[in-house]
Amino acid sequence: MTRDIIDVQYPVLDHTESVANIKITEKSVVVANGITIRDAFSNKNNSLFIVINTTKSGGSLLTVKSGNAYPNSMLGDLVIELPQGISAIQIQDLARFQTADDSIDLDFGTGFTGTIYAVAKWAGVRPVVE
Repeated sequence: MTRDIIDVQYPVLDHTESVANIKITEKSVVVANGITIRDAFSNKNNSLFIVINTTKSGGSLLTVKSGNAYPNSMLGDLVIELPQGISAIQIQDLARFQTADDSIDLDFGTGFTGTIYAVAKWAGVRPVVE
């Protein structure tokens, strides 16, 4: 399976660094392809949110695939029931789902229709500009 790829979207701080804003770009889900969220865990700060808008009446299923980077991936995949409408999912057990390249893979139930995007905040210290 060749997965469709989305990137984590990060906020841009204004010049005062008091307000952050994200222009959201959604991706339509092709069920047969699934989704890879590229570099989903590269920030390591637990701020990742996966937002899914399910347009299918009655909802659908989402499978968060177990990773291959850490031993607790042996806990396996996790299936989540998605209601119709917008769901925001925050991953807490990062290592269970993390792949060796810091991505996360998602599969969708048969008949799923909708869109997806992922957002997170930057972690770490920004470089000093002189």
